[in-house]
Amino acid sequence: MTAAFLKYKSKGVSMFAMKMDKMMKQLQKMQAQMTLAQEALEGETVEGASGGGMVVAKANGHGDLVSISISKEVVDPNDVEMLEDLVLSAVRESIRLSRELKERKMIGLTGGMNIPGLF
Repeated sequence: MTAAFLKYKSKGVSMFAMKMDKMMKQLQKMQAQMTLAQEALEGETVEGASGGGMVVAKANGHGDLVSISISKEVVDPNDVEMLEDLVLSAVRESIRLSRELKERKMIGLTGGMNIPGLF
């Protein structure tokens, strides 16, 4: 092998290491931003409602149900099934909205890349 080839090969390895180092720093920065975004999601809430707002379910940005409110007017001991349906509908809507919120927040960090298991 010639000295010129060895010098080129050594320079190529060095450049590869520099590119990998830069990529690792970018990944670490992205990971820190994602951690902050995850923490912020815990403090955000969304509301799902049903029955014209008679039943309201609130969930945080992680999809955890944080509260349910039910108007007295919708409580009928003779029609418990209707109340169950309204509660279920409001809870499902709040969880759906929570997922949408999380996706919107995280998509900005990933540049639109769909990274499985990320959110």
